[in-house]
This record gives sequence, structure tokens and C-alpha cells, in this order.
Amino acid sequence: MKSWSWVLLVVLTILIKWASWYPGWVERNYSQGVYPVISKVQRFLFGWVSFSIGDLFYAFLIVVILYKVFKFFRLLFKKQLNRGYFVAALQQGIFIFLFLYVFFNLLWGLNYNRKGIAYQLDLKVKEYTLADLDTLTNIIQSRANYYAGFVSEAQRDSFNQKNRLFSSAVEAYKEVAKKHSFLTYKPKSIKPSFFSYLGNYLGFQGYYNPFSGEGQVNTTVPRFLEPYVTTHEMAHQLGYGKENEANFVGFLACRAYNSNAFRYSVYYDMYNYSVGEVYRRDTALAKSYQQKAHPQVKKDQKEFRNFYRRYRNPVEPIVMWGYGHFLKANNQPAGKRSYNEVVAWLIAYYKKFGVNAL
Repeated sequence: MKSWSWVLLVVLTILIKWASWYPGWVERNYSQGVYPVISKVQRFLFGWVSFSIGDLFYAFLIVVILYKVFKFFRLLFKKQLNRGYFVAALQQGIFIFLFLYVFFNLLWGLNYNRKGIAYQLDLKVKEYTLADLDTLTNIIQSRANYYAGFVSEAQRDSFNQKNRLFSSAVEAYKEVAKKHSFLTYKPKSIKPSFFSYLGNYLGFQGYYNPFSGEGQVNTTVPRFLEPYVTTHEMAHQLGYGKENEANFVGFLACRAYNSNAFRYSVYYDMYNYSVGEVYRRDTALAKSYQQKAHPQVKKDQKEFRNFYRRYRNPVEPIVMWGYGHFLKANNQPAGKRSYNEVVAWLIAYYKKFGVNAL
């Protein structure tokens, strides 16, 4: 931690914060300029490895943290702690925080401040009425009900082979890129998470590692969720940082792919988001939708609820609270509800391109 490294980190921190105030600059020079090169290099370097390099990095960090905690308590019991120790620890902590902040933003995090998919598609995303939401929910439910009748158990079982799941997701992006070239995805770097079972207790279905460029999928969640979760994480790899935007890009990819399983996965998820928003405004209307849901949709909803009840624990709310504040700190003021905001993108999309576009 030489003096020049402190100066460099502080200057870069200031420049990153300054850049975040100018979404147009970030969109042109970072998200559509530097970042695509960074992400492709990352995926080229680590995508060919069958396991997650990023998860090994996280595991190493956990070991280091545990060692530091152990060392602290050992010195505490030996009464060897002094003012110099705390000053050095504070200095080291600030340095590590600045280091991670700078590299997180340079490698990916600045995408939180871009104009994003709404700008690229010229969508007018704004507040919507209950009537707008009713129209959306009606369309999405009809799609979910339709594909629910075509997805076989054999199709779902095929995703037990994760290579098939991930290869299919790549094909989905090939299809959507024919219409929207900015969604071209290559090379591939999407992998099962080492921490899938832990993720069930912490409440995550997938995550993106900005330090390695890998997308990780929790492959222990119910199978009908996996196609959409996979395309969502791939959207993060393409530079869509906000959860509502990644949800929308995942929707575009799944819809473009001629696969009953992929389309059902995305329509099932979008239906739950939209009917959930209806429930917040009109419980009677939401209940009427639930009565019209396909038996398979209801069955999957029940399986989803039972899955998360099985892993419910006192730690998850704390983790989700912290994650919500992380999202708020990264230009997503709704926190965890940012995921639900995808309905505003869907409404803007059908208003511009027509209901058949959904």
C-alpha cells in the first residue's frame, strides 16, 4: 500500500463517481465501447474452463476473512491488541474497499449507470395504470397457459444435463441477436454455481461475477426456473447491470427461442411478476387471474413456494436486506423490488410494438 497506489485509487474513485452522473457518456464510451471488449476477453480466458474460476476466488476471500477473524480473536484473548493494530486494520480495510470498488466498476459496475435497453429500443418506460397492468397480465397469462400445455417432463428432464441447458440459452441469444444485434453473445461463459445449495439458504437463483466475467446459475432450483435464470445472468454479462433490465433482456432471449420449455419458463416468471403487481393494487382482480391459471402453472407455483419454505432460515432476511441496499447503492432505488419493475419495460414494449410482440 504505497503512497502512489493510494493516490491512484482515490483518483480513479473520483473519476468513476463523476462518470456515473453522465449516463450518455457511460453508454457511448463504456457500455458500448470499452466494456464489450473487457467482457469478451474475460469470457475467452475463463469460459472454456468447466468449473467457476470466480467461485474459487470467492471461496479464497471467505478463507482469508475467516483467517483474519480468527487472528483478531486470538490477539484479543492474548490481550495483544493496541492502537497501532486498529489503525493498520482500518487503513488496510479502506484500501481493500477502494481497490474492490475501482475494479468492480471498471470491469462491469459502471453499467449500472448506462442508458440501457430502453434507450437502445427507444422505449418510453414510465408509470403505468392498472388498466395497462391488466392488459399485460392478461397477455402474459395466456402465453404461460398456452406453453404450459406443451412442456413435457422429458423436456424438463433434459435440463438436468447443464451443458444442454447452457447451450440452449446460447442458442436463444443467437436468435434474439438476429433482430437486435447488440444482444450478440459470444464467447460463452455460463456455469453451475459451486454454492448452489448454499444459495438456497441465502435466497439467490444465480449471480454474475464481474471479476471473472462468468455467469453462475443455481442449478438446484426447480427446473422450470432454470432457462430464464440462465438468460437473466447472460444479460448481466452483456452489460445490463440493473435487475429490471436483465429481466427484460432475458425475456427477449427466451421469447425469441423456439423452445416450449424456454418460453414457458419466461412467461411463468413474467406472469408471477405481473400478477404480483396486480395484487398490490387490486387483490380481487389478482385472485380472478389465479383462478384462470393453467393447472401446470398452479402446480409449479406450489412447487416454488414449497421449495423456498424448505430452505427458509433466519439468515436469509439479513442477506436479502444487505442485497437490497447494495442495489439501492447502485442506481436501483427500489432495492429488491427492482426485479418486479420489469413489468414497466414489458408495458412500454407492447405499447410500442403491439401486444403480439409479447
